[in-house]
Amino acid sequence: MRVLFIGGTGIISSACTRLALQRGIDLTLLTRGRHTTDIPVGVRTLNADIDDPASAASALAGAAFDVVVDWIAFTPAHIERDLQLFRGGLRQYVFISSASAYQKPPANYLITESTPLANPFWQYSRDKIACEERLLRAFRDDGFPVTIVRPSLTYGPTQIPLAVNSWARSYTVVDRLRRGREVIVPGDGSSLWVITHNSDFATGLVGLLGSVEATGEAFHITSDEVLCWDQFYRLTAYAAGVDEPRLLHIPSDFIAACLPDKLGSLIGDKAVSTVFDNSKIKRFVPGFRATVPFAEGIRQTLGWFDADRSRRLIDTEADAAYDRLIDAYQHGTREALRLFPS
Repeated sequence: MRVLFIGGTGIISSACTRLALQRGIDLTLLTRGRHTTDIPVGVRTLNADIDDPASAASALAGAAFDVVVDWIAFTPAHIERDLQLFRGGLRQYVFISSASAYQKPPANYLITESTPLANPFWQYSRDKIACEERLLRAFRDDGFPVTIVRPSLTYGPTQIPLAVNSWARSYTVVDRLRRGREVIVPGDGSSLWVITHNSDFATGLVGLLGSVEATGEAFHITSDEVLCWDQFYRLTAYAAGVDEPRLLHIPSDFIAACLPDKLGSLIGDKAVSTVFDNSKIKRFVPGFRATVPFAEGIRQTLGWFDADRSRRLIDTEADAAYDRLIDAYQHGTREALRLFPS
């Protein structure tokens, strides 16, 4: 089976690249060539900018693939580009969507693939919904063989996946923990969530590749382990060697009001309890089972950061913003106690 990954070196896709190679898949990555040192030996590469039609057409000239997985399509314009490039001859086109596209807040706590798609809080999610709608129209009208996959919050050895943290420099929250500083937990810390290790996601995704039965279908692929945010933070602290983390609970809407860039990822994703029913992916990929509990996965992740000091980068701007947010919230609490003395 000849498979093309558009992208393939990110947190999620890199695990899928490694597993596809292990399973003997004839894999090619189309990349801009920025992370070539991360590509395993045995994977072919095509260096091109997929958003440059001439560059992409030149790189793909003469190449033929059974399956294409686009890891970096985010808007309907990206989908139109792919439809132009890959109409005809494909066995399967896999679009990487997002579980944040599901209805927020959901009408039912248990998310299935039939849960409505509606997210009024996050443009990223609305764009993914629009992409799905365009692809399903192409499937209905032209038989374009699309399979939709919706990851939720997924991490690997290089990412610390907490709700209020810098994504680009995720060691920031561990630095705060280790220095005894307060870290922000959204809400009261009791809302339920699911965080998935990239190796577990890869088992589901690679299992779908080449599946004709999966065309026209949508799947989320997540762990079955459900924890509350306090547990995720405490397990991260324990992995970092901090027995008594200073967790500060701040309402998500207060966080979003002070830090508007958090509106989508909190109110539009992580603020509401979310549990996923993985029955569908297990039916289509009988071998799928998430095997990495968060306690083990985050221990491995902290081991990666601790192995090399140069990896322990701090997002100083985000760190300062968290301090201002904490000061604002505590000031408001003191004022409230003054107005409502016991």
